[in-house]
Parts: sequence; C-alpha cells; structure tokens
Amino acid sequence: MTQNSSKKPRAFKFSMYWMYAIILLFLAGIFYLDDNSIVKDVNFTKFENIIEEGGASEIIVFTNKGVAEAVLTDSMASALFDPTQYKKGSNAGARIAAEIPSADKLQDKIDRWQAEGVFTGEVKYEKSSDFSSLLWTFGPVVLLIAFWFFIMKRMSGRDGGAGGVFNVGKSKAQIFDKDGPVKVTFKDVAGLSEAKTEIEEIVEFLKNPQRYTDLGGKIPKGALLVGPPGTGKTLLAKAVAGEANVPFFSMSGSDFVEMFVGVGASRVRDLFRQAKEKAPCIVFIDEIDAVGRARGKNPNMGSNDERENTLNQLLTEMDGFGSNSGVIILAATNRADILDKALLRAGRFDRQIYVELPDLNDRVAIFKVHLRNIKIDSSVDVDLLARQTPGFSGADIANVCNEAALIAARRNKKVVQKQDFIDAVDRIIGGLEKRTKITTEEEKKSIAIHEAGHATISWHLQYANPLIKVTIVPRGKALGAAWYLPEERQITPSQAILDEMCSTLGGRAAEELFLGRISTGAANDLERVTKQAYAMVVYYGMSDKLPNLCYYDSTGQSYGFSKPYSEDRARMIDEEVSKIITEQYERAKAILREHAAGHAELAQTLIDREVIFTEDVERIFGKRPWTSRTDEILAAQQGLAQAKDPTPPPIPSAGDVVDVEASEVKNDEPVKKPEKDPDDSAAS
Repeated sequence: MTQNSSKKPRAFKFSMYWMYAIILLFLAGIFYLDDNSIVKDVNFTKFENIIEEGGASEIIVFTNKGVAEAVLTDSMASALFDPTQYKKGSNAGARIAAEIPSADKLQDKIDRWQAEGVFTGEVKYEKSSDFSSLLWTFGPVVLLIAFWFFIMKRMSGRDGGAGGVFNVGKSKAQIFDKDGPVKVTFKDVAGLSEAKTEIEEIVEFLKNPQRYTDLGGKIPKGALLVGPPGTGKTLLAKAVAGEANVPFFSMSGSDFVEMFVGVGASRVRDLFRQAKEKAPCIVFIDEIDAVGRARGKNPNMGSNDERENTLNQLLTEMDGFGSNSGVIILAATNRADILDKALLRAGRFDRQIYVELPDLNDRVAIFKVHLRNIKIDSSVDVDLLARQTPGFSGADIANVCNEAALIAARRNKKVVQKQDFIDAVDRIIGGLEKRTKITTEEEKKSIAIHEAGHATISWHLQYANPLIKVTIVPRGKALGAAWYLPEERQITPSQAILDEMCSTLGGRAAEELFLGRISTGAANDLERVTKQAYAMVVYYGMSDKLPNLCYYDSTGQSYGFSKPYSEDRARMIDEEVSKIITEQYERAKAILREHAAGHAELAQTLIDREVIFTEDVERIFGKRPWTSRTDEILAAQQGLAQAKDPTPPPIPSAGDVVDVEASEVKNDEPVKKPEKDPDDSAAS
C-alpha cells in the first residue's frame, strides 16, 4: 500500500467563516450591480409639473406600492439635481418618485398628457419586489445576529480549549504521555542523586506497583520539590513526564488564580476529575506557592479571598472525604516557608524533597551534561571549571556553557577553548568589561589602593577567601572587581565571619591610611559588613553582651509590626553591631600599617597593569601559611598566568566576585553572588 493510500481522507468541516464570506460577496455584488441611478422624492403636484414641462422620458407605476417614478431627461436632471450629485452620462436614468392617488387617476392624466403631446414616452406598470429595501432594512439585523454567533463561538472556545468564558472554570493543565513532546529523562538530570532516587521510586511504583503492594505499602500521595531557583526542580518534573508511562498533567500555580469568584476552585475540581479518569497518573503543579500561601494572612482585612478558596479546594481534593487513589501530586516551590501547614502534612505531601545547590561533584556532572552538544578541545578541564564555580546552580552552569560558546563564535573559533570558559565566568560574575569608560588618574589610584587593601588583608588572614584575580578595569556598574575563591563550608566559625568582615573593610581602611580621605566606593562593602555584624548578634548569638540569642524565625512566620525584643535590647544590638565593625576596621588598619610597603607595591602593580593575579601577591608577601583544598586551583591559575606575557589582558578568574567598587552609592549594587548558606552572606 502506498503512503498516499494509507492516509485517511480529511473529513468535511463546516466553518462559520464561510458564511461571513458569502454575505460579504453578496453585499459586494449588490453594490457593483447597482444601476447608478439616483432617485429624488417629490410631491405629486411637482411630479405633474415636471412631466407637463416635457422633462420625463418614461413613467413607471408600481401598483402594489402606490408610487410612480419618472425617468428624467438630461436637461431636466441637470436642472433638478445638484451638479455634485448628477453628472451627465454617469448617472443614467435619474428619476423622481411621488406617491399617487391611484393608478386609475394617474392613467387618466397620462392619457391627457399624451393627447396634448406633452408626454410621448413609454408607460410601465410593475410590482416592485423591493429587495434592496428589505436588504437595507434587515441586513444590519442579520449582520448583528451573525456577529453574535461569532462572539459566542469564540467565547465558548472553538477548539474545545479552556480559553472561553463558558470554559473559564475548566482546568488549563497540559497533558503529556509517553508519545508526547517531552523527551527529557533522568539521564539528562545531572547530580541531585538523592532527589532522583526518591523521584525514581515514585515512577517505579507506577510501573511496577505489585512489588510494593505485596508488602502492604501504599503509593505516596504527593511529593514537594523544594530548593533555590535554578537547581532543577522543574527539570526533575520533566524527567518524570519523560520516564513515566502514565498520563502527566502539568500546570502552574498561577493558572488557578482568576479575577472571577470561584474559578480557581472550579479549576481544581476539574483538574482532579480529569486525573481520576486517567488514573494512575501524575499531576505536577509548578510554583505552588501562588495558591498555597498560609491562610489567615489576607491583606484584604477579612474579605473573601479567592486564593484561599482555591487552597481549600486543593486541600479537599488532595486528601478529603473522597478517594484519589492512583493520582500522585508533584509540586515545586522555592518558598516552602510560606506554604500552609495543612498543605505540607503527611497524606497530602508525604515527601519533601530538597533540591539544593550542587556541590563540587554535582557541578562536574552538570558540566558534562551541558557540554554534550558543545564542541570543545582538550584544553577544557571540567574539574577545574567545577572548582571555579562554587555556589553556581544548574541554570548558572548552563548559562556559563552557552556564554562560552557565544564568546568562541564571536572570536571566529572552530571549537570552544578553556579561555572562552574563563571569560564566560568573568562575564557572568563581574559583568561586561568596559575599557572605554573614562576614569581620571585620581580615581584610578583610589580604586587601585582600595582593591590592594582587600588583597593585602585577605592574604594575611586564615579564614579570608584566597585571592584569584583583581582588576581595576570597569565591569558592569563597578569600577573595580576582585575574584576570590570561597571555601564551600557547611558551618562557619565566628572567626571566619570576623576575618571576612576585616577583609571587606580593607578597602575603606586603605583609603583612609594611604590617601587621607574616604570615598563612596566602599558603600557596597559597608552594606555587606553591616548585614554580617547584625546577623552575628541577632541570628547567630555570637555577641559578648547578647550571647546565645536568636531572633530569626525559620518557620517564615513574621513578627508583624512589632519586634521580638524591647527598645533597650534594640539599643544593645546597635551597640554590639557598631562595636564589632569598629574592632574589625581597626584590625584592618593595623594589618595594613604592618604591610604598608607590600601594599604600596601591589597598588602600583595594579595601576601599571590594571590586573594582578595570585602569583603577584605571592611574590610580594610570600606564600600563605594556611593550606586548603583550593591550592590546586591556585597552582593551576599560576601556571596559566605565567604562560602569558608580563602585561597580559585580564585572564583566568575563578570563584566569586567579593568586592565591587562603584563610583556612586546609587550604583553600588552587588554583582551576582552564589550564596551557599547564611554564614557566607559576606562572601559575595
């Protein structure tokens, strides 16, 4: 059988657009088939006078209407009609019309006119169909009815979709099956081994339920994916849709919310009705915090809240009086702290799966996944790239790979090389390099001394982040930037926070010591230091006067309009925060005084070359006495930098931008900062 013969003939389908086309063609035909004649209504006396003056060439009597029309001669038409209305030859058959007493009386007058020789034309007796009058009378009504049908058709959803007014309460969920467009599998999800294990178990339960039910186990009713943005929550759901051989319903939390009362609850009911019909199946609700916020916090001061009604219906459908066997709920959010407690309990979401930022091994696996379709050469070291991107999410790593490919294409390369990836990390973390930005010599010196202050202090503190690269070339909104490699700690000792604060204050301290003045360039530093000191006192209980106290609410329940401490305690907190910052600032100045010569040499090198690397600091101050697992990265960076010219352009960078110096306070926005935990809030 040929391919053409195997195809089914397309069924005939009537469309309302055909009817509209027919009506338009009909009206156009009437318009163009018009005889171009013009008619003027007059009274019967004037009608008689015009005929007696010999101005008519033909009389037409409509017996069923009691109307007579007279076709005028050219001379009479020119005299009777305005020149703008009548043009000789173009308005053939100009007429006048008048109501007559009766056809018999008119015939008597016509006989007299013919006898007198006043009228010698033809007389016709007709019955008018008056189709044109009917058209103009009922045509608008017909068009209005057709337009009404058209609007009703659109409002009801022509293709059975949920976009119509009459289907506004229907679910907008997209349904995927094994033959659907989603081709993502668990092989495409790198890292997240623990999360994948629990998700794969749900898929395995659907594929082979007998294995679990023989032991008395029940299928989990729901699983909640929780984690920061970009960590792969939606990607895991796509993998479930690609792996499971059951229907998969996908819907966003915002799809339930509408301006109409009761629509959200109706859509929830319709979603679960469809899911029950196709059970066993999986329902995925992305960004469930759009409807799952804790109840009782409505800003409308007690008025009816459509979102809360939707949440109530969702709670009932997930685990209410009815049965939902065979329907598994997957949901994703990065705001689990604001979800309603009734939504999180066992029986609705039996499992909470935490999808965290990837660690070093996970980043290696993620890089390998995203490098599948990128042409790279042997110079690309995946392990080194993973170590250079601490705190990066899966989405950030995908952006690095894509940005490296774009940079290589911009340079007309055939493959993507190691330098392209390094430049991509610099571009994403520090922003676009702006060598054309005008800076004065005074500003350049101030920025160099400021950045050299950070580098000097961080080199002499045990817990400060190791230096990778410092540049005074403007990037983004910053006039200077420093790359440091923070340790990926699970917990942070108090001395580590103090060392980071001291290093962050090194720029302001260097300005005061070696320039005799301070500038607005340290605004971002002061902001981060203040937040760190406040966290030490209020959250971590690391204060001498206020030890072992924490006013942080991890449940997400805010304290409202009042603080959880008195005014006296607030004054003590302010004093302790100021004390900690002052102590670290004095400590920074003491370190800079001790190493003033090395700082001056480092600043001059930075002015001359606009960029310094780890080996430059090591040459001036010697090796750091503290070893860490970052030494391998530092050694690799040194080897790469030594292979370059003595005055190279900005090259290898790693880790994270810690310092950003802006020319004005309003531009002091921190650059992208991979955060790992609250302890590292200062290490941006």
